[in-house]
Amino acid sequence: TGFLHLGGLRTALYNYIFAKKHRGTFILRVEDTDQNRVVPGAAEGIEDMLDWAGIPPDESPRRGGSFGPYQQSHRLDLYRRASDVLLERGAAYRCFCTPQRLELLKKEALRSQQTPRYDNRCRHLTPTEVSEKLSRGLDWVVRFRLEKGVEPFRDLVYGWNKHEVADVEGDPVILKGDGFPTYHLANVVDDHYMGISHVLRGTEWLTSTSKHLLLYKAFGWDPPRFGHLPLLLNKDGGKLSKRQGDIFLECFARDGYLPEALLDIITNCGSGFAEKQMGRTLEELISQFDIGRITTHSALLDLEKLPEFNRIHLTRHIENEELRQKLIRELRLLVEHVYGDQQVDQEVLEKEYVERVLLLRKGHISLLKNLVSSDYSYLWVRPSVSREQLQTLSAEVDEIGKLVLGLMARQAAVLTVEELNKDLRSLQKQTKETKYSSMMKLLRLALSGRQHGPSVAEMMVTLGPEEVRGRIHKALSS
Repeated sequence: TGFLHLGGLRTALYNYIFAKKHRGTFILRVEDTDQNRVVPGAAEGIEDMLDWAGIPPDESPRRGGSFGPYQQSHRLDLYRRASDVLLERGAAYRCFCTPQRLELLKKEALRSQQTPRYDNRCRHLTPTEVSEKLSRGLDWVVRFRLEKGVEPFRDLVYGWNKHEVADVEGDPVILKGDGFPTYHLANVVDDHYMGISHVLRGTEWLTSTSKHLLLYKAFGWDPPRFGHLPLLLNKDGGKLSKRQGDIFLECFARDGYLPEALLDIITNCGSGFAEKQMGRTLEELISQFDIGRITTHSALLDLEKLPEFNRIHLTRHIENEELRQKLIRELRLLVEHVYGDQQVDQEVLEKEYVERVLLLRKGHISLLKNLVSSDYSYLWVRPSVSREQLQTLSAEVDEIGKLVLGLMARQAAVLTVEELNKDLRSLQKQTKETKYSSMMKLLRLALSGRQHGPSVAEMMVTLGPEEVRGRIHKALSS
């Protein structure tokens, strides 16, 4: 019914790490039985995003598997046969109530300030009455008989539970008039025939579990083990709003966040691990996960912390030789996209230069796209600054230029901001009348063409001695 958001990713992730922890199989099944709510492309989008997140299913509509098809709209015969079994056993019945009558029941309940529920009217039809209605061609659905006296079940998270659904609900529809099952029938049937051993799902399904267990009992099947995951909420305790549009994975991917950062933050704010720890990899999540540690408290997600999580994982990517090559390619494309209409010298797109920028800015940036922000434009666009512009800041342009060129010639080792700041202070003392602030303005203009931005020392460190020398020479000779 929609695209994958952070709540759905968290549910999928817990299923994935549980399956991998116990050498099991992680299965993606597409539930598209409510045809009115199906969003075109959503099923493919969900699988795309699971792949992007690094938690691909072992079996799915796209990958196939031994228990397919994995899309419920392709399994309608199976559900129809299952509902026929329940009809034959008297555990289900045909209901001929019109939508108009059901709407009236609902309005009457609301008027009486009661919870709307079906009054089970058709449960009491005799076989003769059913045959007569069928002969008249009346529309019908199949409803499941809810019985009192449900057995308690042990939830993997919430412990012992039971909900007397027959006391608060009318008999639920399990097969609709269009031949499509409802969630209740489809999931029970599929979990049985697909050999599902464990189901981890959102806590909103906890009260329905007793109903599902009644269905298993009616079929004579053994149910899987259920674990219900507490809600993922905003840091203020409010619901994550899909309407805001900023909790969908596509948005995070588009904004340049790493999937590892998302997996890290949604497990860090929840439970299931011995301790909270930033920077966990997927392998660490799998090895450290313990379903017995999941608490029933809602998980409060503070997305303002996401850039810090991303900084940690981006640093790890930069330090990894293989992952760094991918970042180099991405950064070059970003530079061409952002600065393509400006004079970008091909030398600043060379692999060695881009790689050095990444290594030097490691730990300072939260997102790769930070490096193409206006603050870092000096890295990619060589300034066109005239000697006259520099002379407005100091008459000692040549002297300052020579001092800096000499400093860069001596700096064969890796530059550091701290050392450079000391060296630049020493150079300023060798000028006759230029104040330190004026000298910094002059150098910033020569190196970046800008009046504002990072410190001159930081610029020099990121550009490197060779590039600094080239820009100073160019400014002095123009």
